[in-house]
Amino acid sequence: MEKNTQMKATDIPFVNHIGIKDENDELSLEYKDNVLNHIKTIHASAQFTLAETQSGLHLQKLFPSLEGKVLPLLRDAQIKYKKPAHEKIVAISSTNEEAVEKFKAQFEKKGRGSLQIDVEVKDINGVLTSQASFIWFVQAL
Repeated sequence: MEKNTQMKATDIPFVNHIGIKDENDELSLEYKDNVLNHIKTIHASAQFTLAETQSGLHLQKLFPSLEGKVLPLLRDAQIKYKKPAHEKIVAISSTNEEAVEKFKAQFEKKGRGSLQIDVEVKDINGVLTSQASFIWFVQAL
């Protein structure tokens, strides 16, 4: 029997601890006591974790053939908090197609490369609560 080496994003211990859920490759986080801050909104660090995890999942989905053959490391992160999150939040990721092509060429030539993935975090009513950009450095093993 072949062992599946792909780790699900929700299997990461910290991600699991705060309760991030995967719904068709779109990560979400319920509004619940263990992720709230002092003003009863979803804590900034919980929103960051949701967005960062979504960016990693996006990277995995862009390059499934690299699974188990590379070491992806987060190199840089920028996040801006827009509105308080008073209910369930969902992360939506995207990448510029030109950046994907540049990454592919760089990785093919050097065995490593960087790629920016953007993430919007919205509540279930579509209100933007935060937006972030993550730069992943990927190196062949």
